[in-house]
Amino acid sequence: MRTSSACPPAANVVRFPGPRRGASVFRDQKSLMEAVYAAGSLPVAPDDRLTKVTAAGLQLFGFVVVEEVQADGSLRRLKASETIQAATTRPWRVSKCSFAQTSFGIPS
Repeated sequence: MRTSSACPPAANVVRFPGPRRGASVFRDQKSLMEAVYAAGSLPVAPDDRLTKVTAAGLQLFGFVVVEEVQADGSLRRLKASETIQAATTRPWRVSKCSFAQTSFGIPS
């Protein structure tokens, strides 16, 4: 008879429902993109670095537009190279990308 050193059956594993402790719904790309698309735009606090890094990744793929809120309240659209740095000096506005704002390299 052959003995098995396999793991015991998974019947004794209990999954705890709900988010992980310390996790935010805006930390992963899917949740952030869903929130932005549902609301149209989403403000991001200046010190929320994790959300800014996630938004920078989504902007890199062209799913969202990231704008920095200036001191006078105006918005300055950030380039992907600027968002990667995820500066914590000013708040951001992350909004869904409209096709009128994007250029696909097709000459008109």
